[in-house]
Amino acid sequence: MTWAATFVVRRLAIRYSLIVLPDDRRVHERPTPTVGGAAMLVGLLVSMAVASQLPGLHAVFRGNSEPLGVVLAAAVIFVIGSFDDLREMSPPAKLSGQVLAGAVLYLSGVTMLSFRVPLFSTTLILSPQMAPLLTVLWVVGMANAVNLIDGLDGLAAGILAIAAATFFVYSHELTIKGTLDPTNSGPLVAIIVLGLCVGFLPHNFPHQARIFMGDAGAMLLGLLMAASTISVVGQSDLTFTGRTYFFFAPILIPFVILGIPMLDTAFAIIRRAGRRANPAMADKNHLHHRLMRLGHGHTRAVVILWVWTGLLSVLVLYPSVTNRNTVLVPIGIVGLGVALYTLFAPRGRQMAVGAGPAEPVADKDGAAT
Repeated sequence: MTWAATFVVRRLAIRYSLIVLPDDRRVHERPTPTVGGAAMLVGLLVSMAVASQLPGLHAVFRGNSEPLGVVLAAAVIFVIGSFDDLREMSPPAKLSGQVLAGAVLYLSGVTMLSFRVPLFSTTLILSPQMAPLLTVLWVVGMANAVNLIDGLDGLAAGILAIAAATFFVYSHELTIKGTLDPTNSGPLVAIIVLGLCVGFLPHNFPHQARIFMGDAGAMLLGLLMAASTISVVGQSDLTFTGRTYFFFAPILIPFVILGIPMLDTAFAIIRRAGRRANPAMADKNHLHHRLMRLGHGHTRAVVILWVWTGLLSVLVLYPSVTNRNTVLVPIGIVGLGVALYTLFAPRGRQMAVGAGPAEPVADKDGAAT
């Protein structure tokens, strides 16, 4: 549904001049339609409507306000993101919209009730005061993390597709083992996110994209992943006696499978705080920009970050499903290979052609670097 709706959204965006022009903040080199997040919203609404009619999912919808809360919160954050795409909202106004979306999730029952502290056999039961605060902070953090990583064609959609697929399999495994209530909406939301991303990717990758998801799409995906992870991490039965560390500390899961956008966000905050700059001010020092400055092209930089997300996802998924931790050594070897390729492949190509500087790469202002 998202794939089909994107054709219509792109045509409407061109008709009504909803276009992003190249400037010094962006890497694209030609005017490109935006608000692709509208197609994702259509995909979400249709998939939720279809899911509500499936006999196997009656338990998720019957007497459960979570699915409706997810849809309402998604609509709120989509409207906020669309305003920002078209009129450049101030950071406080955008943050207020994200807080409102998080509050809608909390009021609908999508909230973290408890979680097990990593490395300790301690379960924290959240107080009525802490539960809404943590829920809102989770939504704000996830929405901004996805928004910050959405800097290259296909990057955010690809990373979220991998993460959502991983989290769906993980949460489905919890349901099979009886540690997650069948009425929990987390697995459903995760598989919907996967569908939204896979449907949108053909329009957004490879470089040059035919349409951008915009802040509306990026924050929508961030909110949906926040809703899915909150439902599963904060509401699963922590009495499960599985042997793997991820079953003992499920709160680690989102931080691992979404490690790339979260790491990029953390670096951005530290970097801007060190310069005493506005945390919301855009710059050209995100992970994908650094890869391009190393000499990797647009598409190669995206694929490298996809591979890292895939490795982190396998690190979570394999031991969680098999109760074996033997994947650590292979993951380490593959990770080392990817790291070596990332650092030295551009230099190797440079030496092979006997050139001085690396092959020029289009920077955000369209100039060669």
